[in-house]
Amino acid sequence: MSKRLAWLDALRGLAAVLVVYEHAIAALWPAMHQASGFWFAAGWCGVMVFFLASGYIVPASLERRDNMRAFWIGRAFRLYPLWALCVAGALLLFPVTGSPLAHLSMLQDLLGVPSAVSVLWTLSYEMAFYLLVSALFTLGAHRRSTELALVLTAAALAGATLLPTGLLTGAPLVPLAVLAAGLAAVLSSHDRVRQAGAAVLLVAVVGLLAVNGRLPAWQSLIVVATMFSGTALYRAEQGQISWAKAWLVLAVPGTGVLLSPGTNLKTAFVAAWAIFLAGMALRGRPVPYVLSWLGLVSYSVYLLHPLLLRVLPAVWAVPATFALSALTWRWVEAPAQRLGRRLAARLAPDPS
Repeated sequence: MSKRLAWLDALRGLAAVLVVYEHAIAALWPAMHQASGFWFAAGWCGVMVFFLASGYIVPASLERRDNMRAFWIGRAFRLYPLWALCVAGALLLFPVTGSPLAHLSMLQDLLGVPSAVSVLWTLSYEMAFYLLVSALFTLGAHRRSTELALVLTAAALAGATLLPTGLLTGAPLVPLAVLAAGLAAVLSSHDRVRQAGAAVLLVAVVGLLAVNGRLPAWQSLIVVATMFSGTALYRAEQGQISWAKAWLVLAVPGTGVLLSPGTNLKTAFVAAWAIFLAGMALRGRPVPYVLSWLGLVSYSVYLLHPLLLRVLPAVWAVPATFALSALTWRWVEAPAQRLGRRLAARLAPDPS
């Protein structure tokens, strides 16, 4: 990542540490886990920072490329190689149930299928966000980030106690087929087909978020609203919208705090936003090397630490996670991303 966005890497590194802390502290320091867990959900705070970071940078990546096929090739080679390694490790360590296609889509958490590894649930929301961003870009509505964040927040408030959870559980292939058809249409070269596919994606993804997630409906909607909030902050920074308009998205964490059932989730929402906004405020300053490095390997740290915690004592699993992540970054993630860039240049040349 460029020095200009080193602060975003640093936030990802901090987010990964928060998630590892959440999963390791119970074994390492039970008294601390009991004392801190009531007041602060460190793992939830970490994933919300990840979601804000994705919202900030992912739509910008698509708009900079102005090439839907190149965008999806890049995303696939960013996520799937390490995901495959993680799932392979899970298959060796414990039984994995549910539709293989649901897992392969990364949308399993919105399709009523248990994740092969607990942390993979967040990738379902990442993938849902990519689909929504693609649909909105195709329809020319991608600059409406603030409005989208507020609409999803309003839906979360309105449906907090009314919307069902897991309505389509047991039939993941039907929504999968609809989403696959919608994405294929968006990636086509025919304008009318692309527009129709975008409409299908919008309806299908929002429907899954509202009635079929493992999380309560309000939480699913707030997660995606948070991602669009990150996009709104990016647009304000780039001068595409006013800061006055961007600050309206503070309604998103406010609603999260209002609807959260426990003190630990309320403080996690506040802390995640405080961390992200502090990172933005300090973005012109040098980033400590350790945070920059942690950001570089954060995806590996995030996906691999649950596997190591299953096979090693926590006191060894934590340092082993960082050591292994350095290797997987060098030998899995970085080569895959380079290959993705080469394929994108060959298969999806610049439309200009």
